[in-house]
Amino acid sequence: MDHLKHLNEAQKKAVLHSKGALLILAGAGAGKTRVIVHRIAEIIREGTAPQRILAVTFTNKAAREMKERVSHLIKTDLVLSPYDTPRHDPFIGTFHRLSLEIIKTFHGAVGLPARFTIYDRADSTRAMREAITAAGFDPKQLEPRKVISIMSRKKGEAIGQREFQNEHASSYIDEAVGEVWGRYEAILKKEKALDFDDILLTAHWLLTNHLPAREHFQNAWDYIHVDEYQDTNRVQYEIVKLLSERHGNIAAVGDVDQNIYSWRGASIEHIMNFEKAFPNAEIILLTENYRSTKTILSAANDAIAKNVNRRDKELHTKNEDGEKIQVAGFADENEESNFIAREARNLIGKGLRAEDIAVLYRANFQSRVLEEGFLRAGVPYQVLGTRFFERKEVKDALSYLRAALNPDSAADITRAIATPSRGIGKVTLAKIINHQEENLPASAKEKIHLFRQTLSRIAKAIEEKSASEAVYFALTESGMWRLYSEKNAEDAERLENLKELVTVATKYDTLPLGTGIERLIEEAVLQSDQDELEKPASGVKLMTVHAAKGLEFSVVFIAGLEEGLFPHERDGADGVDTEEERRLFYVALTRAKSLVYTTYARTRRIFGTRSENMPSVFITELDPEYRDVVVFPFWNDEIPSIT
Repeated sequence: MDHLKHLNEAQKKAVLHSKGALLILAGAGAGKTRVIVHRIAEIIREGTAPQRILAVTFTNKAAREMKERVSHLIKTDLVLSPYDTPRHDPFIGTFHRLSLEIIKTFHGAVGLPARFTIYDRADSTRAMREAITAAGFDPKQLEPRKVISIMSRKKGEAIGQREFQNEHASSYIDEAVGEVWGRYEAILKKEKALDFDDILLTAHWLLTNHLPAREHFQNAWDYIHVDEYQDTNRVQYEIVKLLSERHGNIAAVGDVDQNIYSWRGASIEHIMNFEKAFPNAEIILLTENYRSTKTILSAANDAIAKNVNRRDKELHTKNEDGEKIQVAGFADENEESNFIAREARNLIGKGLRAEDIAVLYRANFQSRVLEEGFLRAGVPYQVLGTRFFERKEVKDALSYLRAALNPDSAADITRAIATPSRGIGKVTLAKIINHQEENLPASAKEKIHLFRQTLSRIAKAIEEKSASEAVYFALTESGMWRLYSEKNAEDAERLENLKELVTVATKYDTLPLGTGIERLIEEAVLQSDQDELEKPASGVKLMTVHAAKGLEFSVVFIAGLEEGLFPHERDGADGVDTEEERRLFYVALTRAKSLVYTTYARTRRIFGTRSENMPSVFITELDPEYRDVVVFPFWNDEIPSIT
């Protein structure tokens, strides 16, 4: 049992549990990834082949970390080392990666080619705008992003277009969405594409309605692990339930207190009712925190204990007491940002790495004034959300690869044909997409022919070259490399990003020819904000609390703790979801290892209007034992109560 000596008793119990259903309630910083990794290794030690094990999570970053740690264990353990080949790897990936595996195996059953296109957000918006216009609506009144949001929520509930239109459309808006949704699906079908939510919904359909697919994948894995189980929506929940029906060996790892995604369909009921879905399940609590100080944990325990809809647990740690939580209030958001930047600069001056500091906020708009504060203070920073794969030149390059693999992808043809410019106008482009080229003049036909030859050569390179070589070939063959060479500083930066794309592609050079490019394209579409942290970048990290989930930092600033902002008051009749907002605050607190600052502004300009604010209930409820008021210009004695 030497391989388990670094685990605590609860962790050992979870690792050694092998048969049947298991729910691991893992508090923040309690070592859940360590448990999953060692549990996979233990199952292999007991005689199960690694490829018979499945683990799914929500972000590429989490999946990569889990893969690396499992691989390290296999390589360093004499018992496991015979399995040290890619052929024997467990399947570890996101829900979308799992769903793509299901779809690609049975793509013919849903009318897709082996190499279908995956829409990114821009593709979906473009197609939705086209669908809205074709249905006779005004995109300014029936806003594309709103329709996509409604569709996304319904797809997450395992509801497709026909079911929505026939059974759920109860208003004029619903009927309009149903009609537009149908036209949107027709566009995807024509372009042989799926959007981000369709990936999950299509995999769910195959497992539910196509017996060969269900039997194949129920027999593919003997053990299933689900990370961040509290974040599953209905379609994800049903996918893992279907996959586990044959053997019942499912281990779900999650934390009710970190359920913060109800707005995108995550249901807290899945983890609350685990024993009903999986009878005779064993429940194990992981409550020893290895990350934070006693003071931070005490404040977090106090905050979350006020929620009613949860499974009772209290985190504890052997770490030191640590510093009190710093509370600071300011006249406005500019003073707040200046203070945060100055404090960050002071911490860096004392030897703390900038990368070990994070500023968390409730809403994206808060980043602008915070950036200004860091610029004034001369402190390097990185804002999560500026994604590498969403840069124009990178999207243009990927469009050549996608169009080469799927010539029916109108979005990629449109994008690629415009960069570099080939003198092909909108009218000619429309005829290309609609296969009406016979009446075009000879000069236009020649331009189209040359463009298609370019795509054909790129398609050939994809099949014959490694992924990175194929990307470089596409960049040179398309003319993009030449376009951005030896020009201004902006072009030089674009060329650097294209070089980085070649570097990113090297990760897939070991895969079979052709497959590497497919995986690169999938990575581009399925990326998350946290994936930006994989690329070396110095500076304090600025991000929303939602984006910070799963991360940890030495010092955390929680900015904008004001009533109406955090806790956030939603537009419309929903008001404030106090329990979810409190879970969000709990997540923010528990990202910190040693020190937390909580700040708020007495007045703040939001969308052009300056408002008067009261400090957040999360500040006023902080026990004086755990807080230290460092800046509070408006009240001399104590933090005012909002009650």
